[in-house]
Amino acid sequence: MKFMAIIPARYASTRYPGKPLAILGGKSVIQRVYEQVKSVLDEVYVATDDQRIFDAVTAFGGQAVMTRADHKSGTDRIEEAAEKIGSDADVIINVQGDEPFIQPSQIETLMHLFDAPETQIGTLGKLFESIEAIENPNSPKIVTDNRGFALYFSRSVIPYIRGKERNEWFGEYPFLKHLGIYAYRREVLAEVTKLPQSSLEKAESLEQLRWLQNGYRIRVGMTDIETVGIDTPEDLTRAEEFLLKHLA
Repeated sequence: MKFMAIIPARYASTRYPGKPLAILGGKSVIQRVYEQVKSVLDEVYVATDDQRIFDAVTAFGGQAVMTRADHKSGTDRIEEAAEKIGSDADVIINVQGDEPFIQPSQIETLMHLFDAPETQIGTLGKLFESIEAIENPNSPKIVTDNRGFALYFSRSVIPYIRGKERNEWFGEYPFLKHLGIYAYRREVLAEVTKLPQSSLEKAESLEQLRWLQNGYRIRVGMTDIETVGIDTPEDLTRAEEFLLKHLA
């Protein structure tokens, strides 16, 4: 089975314009993401709508493809990029362009999900480490079946623990945090990007609910590694501290 990774990277960001080109430990954020992914996969592209990002990627020796500026999601952007590239990959991995500490083991875990022929889409989950983190609506939760296929994703705390006080919930159930890295069988990627928004997706503002609501099977791999995403300039400062700590 052949895998390819596409990293969507926009320049225009409400909270942090230009973040793919922000410098982290002497390299741009997008270069760090690219190099992490490239350590696992031979075929890696950055999909962008901005010439500055395209030029930066090609300058450090990476591969990039220009896409339209009007995409509503990174999934739509990688579908256009996959079409333009014309790769014969069986599975397309979508790694966010603001995850410079994505680990090779996480990408490998995602790839192994497709050993099961019924896996159509793969993603990752990690156990939460506190009730405060569980209650954060910006950290989507996952519940899965016994084979690791997603039953539902929610910004709410799921499942509800009946008969226990809220502050006791953390020790009563292994609450699972969703990490926003995906992989799609090539034909499934083409299909899901043609689907209209679903009612559940609109309610929770979670794109993956569109796929579930339309009957696609999403398998969840487990990781114990916490990624350090960059959404704001403050996140970049924390990432610098993380980098220095782990290089020391």
